[in-house]
Amino acid sequence: MVDSPKEGKWARAPDFTQLTDMASESVGGQILFATDDFFAPAENLIKSDSPSFKEHEYTEFGKWMDGWETRRKRIPGHDWCIIRLGVQGIIRGFDVDISYFTGDYAPQMSIQAACFEEDKQPEIPARGIRMGAAASPEEFEAIAELKSDDWDYLVPMTELKPGRPASSHNYFPVNSQQRWTHIRLNIFPDGGIARLRVYGTGQKDWTASDSKEPSDLVTIAYGGVCVGFSNTHFGHPNNMIGVGPAKSMADGWETARRLDRPPILENDENGILLVPGCEWAVFRLAHPGVITQIEIDTKYFKGNYPDSCKLDGCILTTLEEEDMIRQKWDLPGHKWKPLLPVTKLSPNKSHLFDSLTLELQDVITHVRFTISPDGGVSRLRLKGFPSSICLLRPREKPMMRFSVKAGFRANL
Repeated sequence: MVDSPKEGKWARAPDFTQLTDMASESVGGQILFATDDFFAPAENLIKSDSPSFKEHEYTEFGKWMDGWETRRKRIPGHDWCIIRLGVQGIIRGFDVDISYFTGDYAPQMSIQAACFEEDKQPEIPARGIRMGAAASPEEFEAIAELKSDDWDYLVPMTELKPGRPASSHNYFPVNSQQRWTHIRLNIFPDGGIARLRVYGTGQKDWTASDSKEPSDLVTIAYGGVCVGFSNTHFGHPNNMIGVGPAKSMADGWETARRLDRPPILENDENGILLVPGCEWAVFRLAHPGVITQIEIDTKYFKGNYPDSCKLDGCILTTLEEEDMIRQKWDLPGHKWKPLLPVTKLSPNKSHLFDSLTLELQDVITHVRFTISPDGGVSRLRLKGFPSSICLLRPREKPMMRFSVKAGFRANL
């Protein structure tokens, strides 16, 4: 059972919106089924960008809308769709966005959820791109295997409230510690919704992992998360641990140019730039473990890649992590174990390195990735093996207020 969420309208965006959108197409979210896609397909719900409006744009079926919009229902029932989460895990809250649906948004909605084991998910035929159509009897028959009518309710039937035409968010917190893999969005009886954001953290079933094969211990899909950073002017560090390869520079971490760079740059004997400052990001691993291989990918960063980087690891309890967040990660140097020494980077390239600490006793919970002097990285992958040691107690509510102002500068 889960507690019923509070009213949907908030004075400001709640803290859970800082977490990963687990349903987004950018992390592999997928629409499996929709009862109707007459005016606009359900795939629009999980677009990663914000909804837009084209005043004079029409399709052969009616007004072009950037969301999911069903026809005006003239038969019994209501409309609904099924989403397979790209990041499967703990859901902390929803944003049901009805921006630009000023006269045709769905009056009410509810959200259900289920958790399926990977090998027990029925095969659902691909939908393809569609408009002007309703689900076929064959599609209804296939989706019936999921028994979605019986799924748990995370949000009961609730009235949606419009805000400003271009920004109309309805937020719903979720108090559940269960792992979820699928979402059912019900709208009553019909209408439109621009976006559905499903915010939370990934969670992997580590007991089912192959003990002989290394896993990416920092990926956002398994629960890795950035818990501190020095600068996010052009992109957040969480982008580096995203699902799949980067799609563009916007899908990586990129800082502003440091203003303390010398007027004339010089190298040391190893070709490393001699600069006073650096930028950094700290990540909590999805599971304490031993890192054996490090991948640093600068794809798309051709004229703005870092000159060099290094990686360090440490062991912290939850309380120690919370202290470090408050102290902006001013952790004594001796606490960090070097995993990768200062290393020269190249543009638009995947770099593979062996970790310096391969011994089994070198279990870590957090890593600090440092770039010098500034620039962008598209992906950070930390392959290794999870440890049975777990110092992080489960959280009722995750610590999320770790943001550092984009202009903050720190030397480590």
